[in-house]
Amino acid sequence: MGSVWVDGHEVEIRDGERLNGIQAAARVGIDIPHYCWHPGLSVVASCRMCLVETGRRNPATGEVTMLGKLVPACQTPAADGTVFVTNSVAVVEARARVEEGLLLRHPVDCPICDKAGECRLQDYFYQHGQPERRADIQPFTSRRRALGDTVTLFVDRCVMCSRCVRFCREVTQTSELMVINRGAHEEIEVFPGFPLSNPLSGNVVDLCPVGALGDRDFLYNQRVWFMRSHEHVCAGCATGCSIFVDENQDRIYRLRPRENPYVNQWWMCDAGRYGWKHAFDPQRLIEPRMRRGEGLASIEWEEAIRQLDAALRQVERLTVILSPFLTVEESYLLATYARQVQPHATLVLGPVPEQGEDQSFAGGFVIAAEKCPNRRGVAAVIAALADRDLNWDAWLAEQPGRGNWDAVWWAGGYPRPWQDSRALQALAQAKLVIVQDLFASPLTERADWQLPATAFAERAGSYVNRDDRLQSFAWAIRPPRGVLSEGQLYWRLLGREGMYQARAVLAEVASQIVFFSAAHEPVPAEGVDLRIKQLS
Repeated sequence: MGSVWVDGHEVEIRDGERLNGIQAAARVGIDIPHYCWHPGLSVVASCRMCLVETGRRNPATGEVTMLGKLVPACQTPAADGTVFVTNSVAVVEARARVEEGLLLRHPVDCPICDKAGECRLQDYFYQHGQPERRADIQPFTSRRRALGDTVTLFVDRCVMCSRCVRFCREVTQTSELMVINRGAHEEIEVFPGFPLSNPLSGNVVDLCPVGALGDRDFLYNQRVWFMRSHEHVCAGCATGCSIFVDENQDRIYRLRPRENPYVNQWWMCDAGRYGWKHAFDPQRLIEPRMRRGEGLASIEWEEAIRQLDAALRQVERLTVILSPFLTVEESYLLATYARQVQPHATLVLGPVPEQGEDQSFAGGFVIAAEKCPNRRGVAAVIAALADRDLNWDAWLAEQPGRGNWDAVWWAGGYPRPWQDSRALQALAQAKLVIVQDLFASPLTERADWQLPATAFAERAGSYVNRDDRLQSFAWAIRPPRGVLSEGQLYWRLLGREGMYQARAVLAEVASQIVFFSAAHEPVPAEGVDLRIKQLS
């Protein structure tokens, strides 16, 4: 154990721990401004915004010996006995000069810049800049060019922090970006014939500390101060990236990665970043319908719940197919209800969509081939509550000899229209078919009951990712008018009083199923490793 002093505050560091001045200062709530440094990238110390005074403290006498010049905090190790001074006159003047130098060549186009409101250049100007501008405002050209399908470069706004270049070299290792020219004429550019098209390309927009890199999908769509950010979890694959859902009036405008050292670090893939458009597809199912005669007719939710419950309580053999897009809480409530209606109801894990193979990147980030967020969680619920542990393929294999089910409930929620001729064949003989999904399909047309499902951002609950880490989240946007969330529907079918509360259901799950026992306490933002309890 060692100690570092930052502006007189002692910071303890563990044996073998490697910190720099920025990280050590952050531990005592001191923010050292910086542009080029990022904890997930190599250190270049090029922006010079993080200059500080440093020295050594004699452990025997307590005497401090300071260096005679300022040093970049990002490049200075926080070793035992190191002293950092971040608020001296020399440091304050150095920051002001660095900020002034950047603004000499930076266009003052904040009113039309997408980064306005979350721009470090703006923030640092007010915190560390000169009291007044000492140079004339120069005209700017607002040169812009596409770097790829997802990112646009606004050349004049760039402060040459090189974060984007280092990301493509060190994380994705695709090296599409480079620095061209020299001195004041330096620019970011793509290698000829190699546009920015790697699977993580959108992350360079998040990395950019100013408005030089713009997301072409988000560009000029919304001001950041009008949006609300919600902590959520990506449902695009089994990695389960921690994300922010940025919305205004229940309309999603962008998804951003949320730092989680146990899951996605600082990144997310483009498939997840832009994979929210289905939530606003006009073809979504948005009302409950039941079969009357030869067709399906709309029905109010209160009447639908009453009639659906009555119909299910008359069946002798019930199968419930639980989608891997359901949350832990939703799958537990539906499975509990099925076993209440029919004590020997069959619970089946629904189809698990897969695409290609896992893609791994430097640092451990993975894009999973399994394109659903909660297979592990739903499978654990089924294993705990069912007589037999069945997946989709195993259940289908039994149908020729065990068909003619009285009732089958298909709980879907698949973001892409899902077609499977085997499902139609398996359900052809069932007397009562309930299909709950986002979009119409041949399966919904066959159904006796057609129930709408909710998209990922409209749910509250928990997912368990490929590494058995459980993450909880609240809903970010409300579902379309006429859609009752899965949790609310199952809660009311069970006859429970009050409103559906995902946290209360998770506490019940944790007390009933050993696999989830580590989730008893309020789940922290980075989630809970469910394997800890199992191993202990």
